[in-house]
Amino acid sequence: MSLFSLSKDYKYILKMALPAIAGLSTQMVVSIVDTAMVGRLPDAEYYLAAMGIGVLATWAVVSFFSSLATGTHVLIARRFGEKKYEACGEVLNTSLIISILVGAIVGAIVVFFSYDIADFFAVDPKVAYHTGEYLHYRFMGIPFFLMTVSYRGFFFGIGNTKIFMYSGVLANLLNIVFNYFFIYGGFGMKGMGLAGAAVGSTLATFCDAMFYITVSSYSGYRTKFLHFKNFRFVNKIAQSIIKISLPVSLQNIFILIGFLSFIAITGLLGTVEQAASNVVFSSLLISLMPCFGFGIAIHTLVGNSLGSGDIKLAKHYGFETSKLATIYTIFVGLIFTLTPRLILIFITNDDKIIETAIPPLRIAGLGQIFYGIGVVLANGLQASGQTLFVMLSEVVVNWFVFVPIAYFLGVYLKLGLIGAWSALPFYVVLYAAVIFIKFKFGNWDKYRRV
Repeated sequence: MSLFSLSKDYKYILKMALPAIAGLSTQMVVSIVDTAMVGRLPDAEYYLAAMGIGVLATWAVVSFFSSLATGTHVLIARRFGEKKYEACGEVLNTSLIISILVGAIVGAIVVFFSYDIADFFAVDPKVAYHTGEYLHYRFMGIPFFLMTVSYRGFFFGIGNTKIFMYSGVLANLLNIVFNYFFIYGGFGMKGMGLAGAAVGSTLATFCDAMFYITVSSYSGYRTKFLHFKNFRFVNKIAQSIIKISLPVSLQNIFILIGFLSFIAITGLLGTVEQAASNVVFSSLLISLMPCFGFGIAIHTLVGNSLGSGDIKLAKHYGFETSKLATIYTIFVGLIFTLTPRLILIFITNDDKIIETAIPPLRIAGLGQIFYGIGVVLANGLQASGQTLFVMLSEVVVNWFVFVPIAYFLGVYLKLGLIGAWSALPFYVVLYAAVIFIKFKFGNWDKYRRV
């Protein structure tokens, strides 16, 4: 393939990926700003430790169901590649109905048991209390969040990632404003601390859902996909969405439980160490979110290519996109390694937490370089229907390599936080290698149609 055609491919990939990256980057900015706001409260180590547990616990539960976006994305990308536009609308409607029902049930359960969940993961009683507050208010917005998940899958599948970018800018800007107001207070209202961050996020999620409903009602979408005219639940489509999404759901929940276990391990080392780990995870979002954006792009590109029957093009897009993602992770890895303090100072002004977080951030910076390959090619495999393989690969590496090594080095050998975080490079490199081999040498002719 000529240099010109490669350049053309990269432009096409970036056209798809950059809006998704921009949308995800706004989430990254909100996460960092939220952590920075909480990090400037009195007794910041307790709030940051609670926030670390609360955010990961939220991700663990939400990610189990937000994988509905994956099933919706895969199905719509295939139907769109086949030019079956009305079928795309049927997938969206079925996904929305599932999201609303599941969101209402899950949200109610977690709101009710929020403090019990917090007590299970937190060692310190004060940390547990603040974690429970966070979960209580955050999960009130879960039904609206899952609605946005279905809409994301739809717009990703038809290749319009700009809608997600606009949504991200609007919702996350509101998130920052709401969070500042509810964390610190204003206009005669007393600040709620960490609980205020959860309230602000819930209100922003509601606004995000209203944005997607408004955009999808535009005549261009209504007349092409007929999703308002034919609003109904299609059982066969629901089964396909669940069949594709379930392995991704299990993967998300197991992986996040693995990371919660890691956070719990750092809690055994001390509250400051646990708070520092939360700060490092927030910093890593600078690298992870854009990788997820490339993953969204390859999901669509592989799905559309397979829908049109071109397996060779699907694999080509996977490798080219992973190259772009790796260039980015190398750049970010150098920043984390050479200037970690510049990153950490934006998140917290607590000198003790910053000094504790510097060594693990340097380790994480080196380890995450290969993360782009793993994320991109894993998304390509998911788009081909290989969600079960991707799930098993990451769960095995996370649970049986990452977490045990972290405990062995950090606690058993008493190497502290540096020892615990040294497990991350083993995890990232091994996972990327397994996914690469499957993507390159797997029998694509046998990958089932969805």
